[in-house]
Amino acid sequence: MGVCCNFFCFRFLCIVLRQLEQWELLFICLCFVEQYWSRQGNIQSLTEVDLDSYQANVWLLSPPCQPYTRQGLQKHSADARAFSFLNILELMPRMSKPPDMLLVENVVGFETSDTHAKMVEVLANSGLVTREFILSPLQFGVPYSRPRYFCLAKRMPLSFQYQLFNNQLLLSPSPLFGNNEKTVIGENSQSQENWDKLIDSCQPIENFLEFTSSSYQVNTEIGPFANAEVSGNDQETSETFVEGDEFDFGAIDQFVVPLSLIERWGSAMDIVYPDSKRCCCFTKSYYRYVKGTGSLLATIQPKNKGKTSSLKEQCLRYFTPREVANLHSFPKDFQFPKHISLRQRYAMLGNSLSVAVVAPLLQYMFANRHDFSAQELH
Repeated sequence: MGVCCNFFCFRFLCIVLRQLEQWELLFICLCFVEQYWSRQGNIQSLTEVDLDSYQANVWLLSPPCQPYTRQGLQKHSADARAFSFLNILELMPRMSKPPDMLLVENVVGFETSDTHAKMVEVLANSGLVTREFILSPLQFGVPYSRPRYFCLAKRMPLSFQYQLFNNQLLLSPSPLFGNNEKTVIGENSQSQENWDKLIDSCQPIENFLEFTSSSYQVNTEIGPFANAEVSGNDQETSETFVEGDEFDFGAIDQFVVPLSLIERWGSAMDIVYPDSKRCCCFTKSYYRYVKGTGSLLATIQPKNKGKTSSLKEQCLRYFTPREVANLHSFPKDFQFPKHISLRQRYAMLGNSLSVAVVAPLLQYMFANRHDFSAQELH
């Protein structure tokens, strides 16, 4: 599916390289306040004529990540889910109106794949210079661990600032802020001292919470999870609470973790506190599953943090969709349409990007545009 929109003097093409649910498509279209149009179909059936018809100056691409994740089979370009992106790469050299700029996002691991090698080859042969990054919101002061691979590309004679970094993979955001130092603290730093410095530079999680500190102590006895039964299917939460049409998003008790889940899966939970300066990445399965889908918030802080204290006494709850959006640095006026269910909200947030990371990347990509002033981005 492609969504095309106009923004200032640019025409953007956002290519969604996976099958979308109808509610996802409608939500994406609602988010474009400028003129937009969308086209649904199998990307593998696209031709260079189809791509030329968009007349887009800038492409924003986020290929499926499953072929490159550490937990997956790592089949890379042999994975059928990679075919859509590979088709786009095959078509680019045959276009009469190829894009001037690209931004490609994927999981860490994509940079070592054969798909990445193919992409770099196609971009270079098409006259585009690249600048690659692995960045996390932690490097931008946000207490959220979500490292991602990004590739920026510009068609010559357009250029990036500090050309010594052309066609290199950088682990630091410093060039985005006018600094040509290559070695700056990154999430993958091996030094414990560097890691401590990175975490200390972040804001506390409480700055991103929807509910005030006075609301931290929730009632585990009256919430809908109080007597919830644990599903026999791995660590899944009861779907009753995910799909309910009368879910009260404003009641904190709705997000309490049931005691039965704590008893069964407590050892696998990642627990954070309001004064913590790091939480784990939220996936699209957050709230449905406990293990490996995102952190849980302890609303009562014990004398000894962590699992040495009873988790039952810490009143664990899920982060609300608004709080997950906050950690993704979404604007304060961002809202989901009322008809989007709780499960759908978490799913879309789990598939989204960090604004704190992507915004500086886009500003950096446009910075040396000869006929475009960087001030217009603000």
